[in-house]
Amino acid sequence: QLQLVESGGGLVQPGGSLRLSCAASGATFDDYVIAWFRQSPGKEREGVSCIKRSGQSSIYANSLKGRFTIARDNANSTVFLQMNDLEPEDTGVYYCAAGRRLFIGCSLSSGSMYYWGKGTQVTVSA
Repeated sequence: QLQLVESGGGLVQPGGSLRLSCAASGATFDDYVIAWFRQSPGKEREGVSCIKRSGQSSIYANSLKGRFTIARDNANSTVFLQMNDLEPEDTGVYYCAAGRRLFIGCSLSSGSMYYWGKGTQVTVSA
């Protein structure tokens, strides 16, 4: 069964950058669409970005204004989320998730995801 482990979170000042990683194991990595979600205190979990199995296509939440970039390394079973120009509103727990095996489409809906990591905390504060 696919397992996902996030890393790279931490405390950063506004305007700073972080690179999150999601390492997968237990299954054939490029069988799965991978997405990032985040949840802030008192808010619902929201989709941030999703990347298709080949890595050649991705989607982003409109609210990100081009500050985040998703990429995947299928040879090393890892997905990355590069986050630049961070804002306090980006604070939250960031989760890596995978869709159903061999499914083609990308989605920012949490209901479309079948596997979840435990999350990594990102705090943007001066």
